[in-house]
Order: sequence, then C-alpha cells, then structure tokens
Amino acid sequence: MTTTFLIELAGWLGAVFYVLAYLLLTLGKLSSQGIPFHLLNILGALGLIVHSLYSGSLPSLAVNVVWMGIGLAAIARRNRDQ
Repeated sequence: MTTTFLIELAGWLGAVFYVLAYLLLTLGKLSSQGIPFHLLNILGALGLIVHSLYSGSLPSLAVNVVWMGIGLAAIARRNRDQ
C-alpha cells in the first residue's frame, strides 16, 4: 500500500465516521452526550486532518482541528463531572 492510498483511506474513513455519527444520532441510536458519539466525531476529524495536511487544504484542516477539540473537550468534561 502506498502512502497516498493510506492518506486517501484516512480521509474517506473520516468522512464515514462523521456521517455514521450523524446518522446514528438522528436515528436515536446514540446520545449527543455519549462517549461513542464523540469518539466517532474525533475519529472523523482525525482522518480528515491527515488528509487535509497531505492535500494542503487549510480550511478543512482548521475546521477539523476545532471539531476534534470540541469532541476531546466534551469527553474530558464528561469524565471530570463523573
């Protein structure tokens, strides 16, 4: 497997994780306050961060770094409050 293939795969998996999180939330299978929802969003952001770094897409990189930060903060807050 080439580096390019792995980076493309990371990007596509990131997109799949984002869509899956939204789908499962919409269907009522996940809670917006639950760890699984935030983990799917963090994984989605990570995959798209890798792809954005490789492709040089700074707007995509910025939004996904913020998105990942929101997910990490939500998990940290949830763990702190328990």
